[in-house]
Amino acid sequence: MQETTQTLQADDVSLSQDLTAKWGPDAPKGAKAVFGRIIKEGANVPLFLGQTLVNALRDLGYNDTTSAVCEHVDNGIQWGAKEVRVYFNESRRRASKKIDVLVLDTGPGMAPNVLRAACAFGGSMCYDNRSGLGRYGMGMKAAALSLAPAFEIYSWQEKGAFYSMTLDINVIGDDRANVVTLPEATFSEKLPTEIEQILIATMSYPKNPAETQTVLAENVGTLYDRLGRSGTLIYIPACDRTSRTVKTLVDKATQGMSTIYRRQLARGVRIYVNNRQVQPFDPTYWMENAWHSRVEEITEKRSRLIRSWDIEVPVEEGSEKVKIVKARLFLLPLDDWYVKDRRVLKDLRVFDRAVISFMRSEREVDRDHMHAIVGKFHPVDNWWRLEIEFPAELDEAFGVAVNKQGVRPKDYVSSLIKANIREDLAHVRATIAKHNATRAAGGGKSQSTEAERRATEADPLQPALLPNQPEPRNDEEQATLERNLRDLAIHYRNDRETNDEAFERIKRSRYLTTFKHDEDAAFYRVDYQLGKVILTINTAHPFFQKVYAPLKALALRTTPLGGSSEADDMDDERTSNSNFNEVLVGLQLLLLSLGRTQSQMLANDPDGAQKKIFDSLRLQWSINLSTQLGIE
Repeated sequence: MQETTQTLQADDVSLSQDLTAKWGPDAPKGAKAVFGRIIKEGANVPLFLGQTLVNALRDLGYNDTTSAVCEHVDNGIQWGAKEVRVYFNESRRRASKKIDVLVLDTGPGMAPNVLRAACAFGGSMCYDNRSGLGRYGMGMKAAALSLAPAFEIYSWQEKGAFYSMTLDINVIGDDRANVVTLPEATFSEKLPTEIEQILIATMSYPKNPAETQTVLAENVGTLYDRLGRSGTLIYIPACDRTSRTVKTLVDKATQGMSTIYRRQLARGVRIYVNNRQVQPFDPTYWMENAWHSRVEEITEKRSRLIRSWDIEVPVEEGSEKVKIVKARLFLLPLDDWYVKDRRVLKDLRVFDRAVISFMRSEREVDRDHMHAIVGKFHPVDNWWRLEIEFPAELDEAFGVAVNKQGVRPKDYVSSLIKANIREDLAHVRATIAKHNATRAAGGGKSQSTEAERRATEADPLQPALLPNQPEPRNDEEQATLERNLRDLAIHYRNDRETNDEAFERIKRSRYLTTFKHDEDAAFYRVDYQLGKVILTINTAHPFFQKVYAPLKALALRTTPLGGSSEADDMDDERTSNSNFNEVLVGLQLLLLSLGRTQSQMLANDPDGAQKKIFDSLRLQWSINLSTQLGIE
C-alpha cells in the first residue's frame, strides 16, 4: 500500500512540472503578468483576477441588445426616474458604421463616491434587497460590456455638475497590478459633444421624425435645462456585439419594453426609444389603458379573467417558509376577435405562442410556453393567457439568473402551479376548441359547401346509386317526407341558420357535413337518413385540430399575413387561397366519398354484422391516427 502511494505522489509531481499556461492571443496582458508571478514566484493570489473576470463578464449571456439595455432602464426605474430615454445612434468610425447606445434617466443621480462604487463589480446600494428590480450590483457593468469593450457613465445631482467614470477592458487588461482599482470620478460642466448631438438630434429611425419623434431638446442651449437637476446617463460607443440595423434594434426594443415595463408605463413612467414614446402592451389584454384598448377594429377591449389563485410556494423545496405566487388565467374575446382580419390579430400578437407571462417585482422577466406548467402547445392556446407573478424572495425557486433573463422554475414550483390551474385550464381549452370548431365548420351559412355541391352533382354519374332513395307516390307521402326532412333539418341546423333555411339546404343536397365535439368518439362517423349521406366530423380529434381546421383557416384567409395592400401581394394571396380551397374541397370530397361507400355497403346488412366491422375499423383507425398526429 505504501509503495502504491509513493508512486502516485511521484506521478503528481511529474504532472505538475509539465503544466504550462496556454493563454489565448487576446488574453489581457495584466492578467498574464499577474498569473506568471503567481506561478513562478509564489506571489499573493487575489480571490479574483480582475482583468480576466471583466473580460469573462462580456460573455455573461444576454439574449439580445434589448435585454442588455433593460438593465439600465431597470436602474433608472428602481431609483424613481419618471422618464427614461434610450438611443440607438448610427455613427461612422474608421470608415465603418457603428451603433452607439445611450440610456438617460431622470433619477436622483449619484454623488462622486457613490458613482465610483457603483462602477465596481458587486458595488450596489441595495445589494440583496429583494424589494426592487436589482440585487447584485452587476447588471449595469456587465450589460454595457456585453455590447462594447468600453462605456462611460455620467451622473449629476445639480445642474451643470457632471461626474463621470469610464470602464475600458483594454485599459484594465494592461494593468499589471494584482488588484485593479478604479480612479476618482472626473468632473465637468458639460457633456461630450457626441453625446450632446445624440440628445438634440432626430434619429435616422424612426422615419418621418416630425411626426414620430419627440426630441429631448431642440439645441444645446436648451439641453442642459431639459436635463434637469439630477440624472444618470450611460454611453456605450461603437458596440461590437450587435450586428443589427438601427431599425431592427429600435423596433425590438420598443416592442420588448412595451411589455416588460407595462405596469410602470401604465402608472405614468415615460420611456422613449429613439425619441418615440413606448406605449404599454399587455399580453394578457387585461389592462384597460394598454395599447390594444386603442385598436379601432375590435369591439371587445378586454380579455375575461377566468380565475385568480394565491399559491403558497416554499422558498426552497421542503422549507416551511413560503411566499405567495399570484396566478391569473385569462380568456381572449373569442366572439369578437376570432373573425377579425389576420393583420389585426397579428398586430395584437395573438399568435405569439408565448402564453405565460412571468412577472417579478412588477417587471416581466420571461414570456414563454412552459411545458412543465401547461403541457404541450396546441393551436387553441393562442386564445388564452396565464400571468404568474412572484416576489424576488422566490428568485431561487424560479431560477432567476443574475441578468434577469428568463425563469427556470424548480420542479416542485412547476408542479404546484400546474396542480392549481389544471382543471380551469382544461375547461378553457375545451371552450376554445368548441368555439373554433363551430366557426371552422362554417356556422351560420345557409348554403351547402362546395364539396357537398360537387358530390351531389356527381351522384348521377356514380356506377352505383345510393340505396333506398325516398320516392313519394302521392301528396300524403310527399308531405310526410317534407315533415321528416324538416325534423332532420332542425337536428342539423347551423347556429345562425333559421329552420326554413336549414330545410331548403338539406332538401336540395344529398350530402351533409356536420361537426360534433366529443372527446371519446372516433374522428368521423356516417349516418344515412332519408337518402342523405350525413358525415359527422369530431372536432375534439387531432385530425380536425391539426389538419381540417388549419386548412380551412388558410382557405378562408382574405388578406396577406403581413397586412400588405400592394396589388401584386393581393393577387398572390388570392391564388394561394384558391389553392388551399381546392385542397380543402378535395379533403372534404375524400371524406364524403368514404361516407357514400359505407352507406352503399351497409344497405343490405340485415343482422348488422358489417356495421360492427365498420365501427371497429373506424374506432381503431381513429386511435392509430390520433397517436400518430400526437407525435411532435
